[in-house]
Amino acid sequence: MKILVTGATGFIGAHVVKKLVEDQHEVLVAVRSQQKVLSYSWFSEVRFVPFNLKDKLPENIYEVFQRPEVLIHLAWEGLPHYRSSFHVEENYPRHREFLQRMIEGGLPSLTVTGTCLEYGMRTGCLSEDMEPAPHVPYAQAKIALLKDLFKLQERRPFSLKWVRLFYIYGPGQNENSILSQLDRALERGEKVFNMSGGEQLRDYLPVEKVAYNIVKLALQPKANGVINCCSGEPISIKQFVNDYLVLKGKRMNLNLGYYPYPDYEAMAFWGDTHKLKEALNG
Repeated sequence: MKILVTGATGFIGAHVVKKLVEDQHEVLVAVRSQQKVLSYSWFSEVRFVPFNLKDKLPENIYEVFQRPEVLIHLAWEGLPHYRSSFHVEENYPRHREFLQRMIEGGLPSLTVTGTCLEYGMRTGCLSEDMEPAPHVPYAQAKIALLKDLFKLQERRPFSLKWVRLFYIYGPGQNENSILSQLDRALERGEKVFNMSGGEQLRDYLPVEKVAYNIVKLALQPKANGVINCCSGEPISIKQFVNDYLVLKGKRMNLNLGYYPYPDYEAMAFWGDTHKLKEALNG
């Protein structure tokens, strides 16, 4: 199966491409420069198509990408600046035009990653049937894009999977993530790690599992619509950090309460996994 991946050099994208290559699919990656992928183990196993969303799109964009059967769209610029208006003013229209052109050109199956921030400031277990209530521009842009894709389905049928991501960790994660900061503190031999109060409940998955889920959902004919990608098991950030220290065989004093809690996230939320499990096993 011919599969196109955007955002292939990102945290999640690199693992998604690795999984696709392992499963022996024909993989095309859309990248600004081939130089960006030379360090990846899969670089000789994929085909590169030069592409920059900031450039003017050709009318026959689907033909330019060699008519893939599936598009896994992971690209999204400007993260982790969730509160920047850039997401609504620039990202949203660019991605909308690109995906619309691909679908109108004949793309039969599209998988896009969303965000748990689309649920807004809700607490507790979050399920896909909840009405979105995005609180930050990043999530507002994602929801606007999702609504446009649903409208597009009404006049041009195609398969749509919107994989709503929760919290992810693992190799290649953002340097500002809590585990990346913790790793740097450990490397420097620091004895104290500054963090928030750590009582927030979050839903974490390793990036390898997230990549597996995205690939499986993208290729699952029965999967459709919004699907949470999560563990369904809430854990406090303080416990998450402590568990990581135990795993690494390290000790460090946690300076809890040094940073305030983020004002764009609810204190306690996690994902409902019923739809995910049905889709993966379908």
